[in-house]
Amino acid sequence: MKYATIESVSKPMSRWAQGCMMLQEKKLDEGFAILDRAFERGVTVFDNGHVYGGGQCDRVFGRWLADRGCREKIVILSKGCHHNNDRKRVTPHDASSDIMDSLARMKVDCLDVWMFHRDDPEAPVGPLVEELNKHIAAGRLRSIGASNWTIPRIEEFNAYASKQGLKGIESSSPNFSLAEQIASPWGSDCLTISGPDNAVARQWYREKAMPVFTWSSLARGFFSGRVTRENYAEMLEDHAVKAYICEENWQRLSRVKELAENKGLTVAQIALAYVLNQDFNAFALASAYTEEEAEANLRAVECELTQEELAWLDLRTF
Repeated sequence: MKYATIESVSKPMSRWAQGCMMLQEKKLDEGFAILDRAFERGVTVFDNGHVYGGGQCDRVFGRWLADRGCREKIVILSKGCHHNNDRKRVTPHDASSDIMDSLARMKVDCLDVWMFHRDDPEAPVGPLVEELNKHIAAGRLRSIGASNWTIPRIEEFNAYASKQGLKGIESSSPNFSLAEQIASPWGSDCLTISGPDNAVARQWYREKAMPVFTWSSLARGFFSGRVTRENYAEMLEDHAVKAYICEENWQRLSRVKELAENKGLTVAQIALAYVLNQDFNAFALASAYTEEEAEANLRAVECELTQEELAWLDLRTF
């Protein structure tokens, strides 16, 4: 396993972060087994969200932490302020409410990394900065992050924090994968830094060395190894078809298959390795459900790709 750190967290953070969206209270043993498999392979970062499973994902994860006695070795990445059908929930009140809910559900005293799950560009950053720093001062949070926030909004947040002598955003979670995202899979506020149009954003992350926790690293199953031009409509959910089906991505998939065969790896392993071999500070949010998937993810983390291979996979060389 490969590791990095965030200054405010200090614990070793695995480059592969195990997702927890699948956890269910009625399938406790299955959930514990999934978490055990990832932890046994060196995973220390576990990705949670206030909206996941209506709260049961947090509860199951908290029970696992208590049962295994591994809290001090684990980095909890939690998210809140997700919009609902009625309004955009990016307010100081919603942030505090979601933080306190997640702490209570997991039965822990502190969340290592807490991220805004969505953004509302009309919400002023000042009150958000100040509210989250109250939780940091109280020991309930260690580090602030943002999922699906634009770079200008991150800069605005951090400029205010710096001026006030407070902590700003230390990590970000946009979409990034080898597949170019040609449309947002959910709503209009899902942010991607994939594809040629987002080279400037990737350069910003490269220069800032900000940790990037990439979601949909396998393009919602497009790089599962099971999808073809003939069966994609049956294999992928509608939002994945809308987001990823285009000729350029089919060409990328063809190259992934070729390189996978040459290296004795799978399509999914090469696609995940592509994310983790970038020259910016990338972490991959990738869920392993089975023993085989956990072992495959670990091999992908350990796979080294050259700059020439990365460029070839991304159609930048021929």
